[in-house]
Amino acid sequence: MVFVVPTEVVLMSAPAAGTASAVPGDVPGPARSPEAPPAGESPAGTSRRRFHTCDVAEGLEILEEVYNARELRVVPDTPFTLTQAVTPLDHVHLERARLTGAPAAATIDATGTIRVAQVLDGRLAFTDATRTVPGPTPFLLPQRPYSCRWTDLDLGTVAFDASAVATHAAGLLGLEDFSLRFTGARPVDAGMAHYWSRTVAHVSRDLLADEQTMAVPLLRGEAFRNLATAMLHTFPSTFLEPRDAPAPDRAGPAGVRRAVAFMEEHLAEDIDLARIAAAAGMSPRGLQAAFRRARGSTPLGHLRELRLEAVHADLVAADPCTGATVGAIAARWGFAHPGRLAAAYRERYGRSPATTLRA
Repeated sequence: MVFVVPTEVVLMSAPAAGTASAVPGDVPGPARSPEAPPAGESPAGTSRRRFHTCDVAEGLEILEEVYNARELRVVPDTPFTLTQAVTPLDHVHLERARLTGAPAAATIDATGTIRVAQVLDGRLAFTDATRTVPGPTPFLLPQRPYSCRWTDLDLGTVAFDASAVATHAAGLLGLEDFSLRFTGARPVDAGMAHYWSRTVAHVSRDLLADEQTMAVPLLRGEAFRNLATAMLHTFPSTFLEPRDAPAPDRAGPAGVRRAVAFMEEHLAEDIDLARIAAAAGMSPRGLQAAFRRARGSTPLGHLRELRLEAVHADLVAADPCTGATVGAIAARWGFAHPGRLAAAYRERYGRSPATTLRA
């Protein structure tokens, strides 16, 4: 990772109205839980973990598990409080840490992790002089060992498994041989910083609020892809560098038919563009071009249409008297946002999902 290096940079901010709602892993109050999974591990569902301690040794143990922190240093005989929340998803964790009391410092080994941070309150300084953005603007933490110190810090972070993000980026670009490398810690512009914050807010409010919904693999995979795609477009990296247009892939109609058959067979599974293209025997970019020529759409657009048809079929067959709901049926087919489903459904079928269920 390449950063411009000043002598030292200190991050400071005061809580801004509306800021905390867009930050992951909010901590409603002190609680104690003994475990937090390592970053990048894929749980069966979503289970938010909360920790609260005033013990330095116990705090170090928690920080080691969540951030791979080492060499925690606190002024002796002074207060120390850590309140930590972690929400694990497939290949990504949403985290919130509140550290109060005496100034403290630690060495963090972030190798293999891409972590986007936002300072909500307090003071954070990087002793290796890494440049970041002060205040509520999101920034990338280094992807290597680094040292930092803090005072009364309130920090929200989203931590990605770096290899999973690189694979996702290669699939979006349609490149088999792609090396992801970030070239700066600042967002490319204010608009993309806002886009990132809105995406985190959507995942936090619309997806993570319902653990039953997030037990659906389709929705967990969609949450990771939404966050990873937003992050890739927000921060400068080799993903955003211009490339020559690829040679056209002429596998055409046969490849499209193979792709559609694969989608229909795996409709309830968490499949992405890379898997669909592999099943079609085409590159992702070639498949996208073939879909535009043959169907006037994209592979993922067609996948959404197939899933919308599945929602419709289930709504028609369901009996609301047995407890069937629009939300449960929508979640089964990967639709987590009720408003977006209702708009797409009304455009396609001319009525609301609830009207179909009651009919």
